[in-house]
Amino acid sequence: MKILYLEDDIALSETVAEFLSDEGFDVVTVYGGDEALEAVYKGSFDMLLLDVNVPQINGFALLKELRAANISTPAIFTTSLNSIDDLSRGYNCGADDYIKKPFVLKELLFRIKALLKREFKTQNELTKITKDIDFNTLANELIVDNQKILLNPKEVLLLKLLLKHKNECVSFENIYQSVWSFNEMHSDMSLRTYIKNLRKHIGKDNILSIKKVGYKFVQE
Repeated sequence: MKILYLEDDIALSETVAEFLSDEGFDVVTVYGGDEALEAVYKGSFDMLLLDVNVPQINGFALLKELRAANISTPAIFTTSLNSIDDLSRGYNCGADDYIKKPFVLKELLFRIKALLKREFKTQNELTKITKDIDFNTLANELIVDNQKILLNPKEVLLLKLLLKHKNECVSFENIYQSVWSFNEMHSDMSLRTYIKNLRKHIGKDNILSIKKVGYKFVQE
């Protein structure tokens, strides 16, 4: 299981990362919100462990952006903020759990395992694309003829967006806002490349180009 750990306190980050590594987790540590955002878009994680008061993008804003981009990776906030308003804000941003600092390492471990166990039970939720093609919306896996296909993170976001609005035209503006983060430059060429790659896997006729408007996923 791979965990992204966002914590700007280097000593605490090293302590927690070492503890979780000893428990068998693959832990990637980052120290700022921009680093965390880039890591999530570039890689695949089973769990997000997020401090709130960090440089660049704070933890609340970071998770809110990820949830808006349809990234449903389980997330736990670790923070010294302990008011009911902070707790409410954390859950409203899309957190699955919230642990207050200072915390006992074993309690953190119990919470992580409980959340992953709950998530594992829903990892086989499949969206039917065609007779022979399914998309696991939680594991972010495209399954073609029982073979798992690895997609680019933005291809995953794009496919989820099109599936969410199947048989509807999704505008270019909506796509750019949903698939690219606020500090990234998008381009028509990169979007066409992602569409081309998706069509290669799920068929050209399933993703229609609506001239000067956007794209539509078609499913009868």
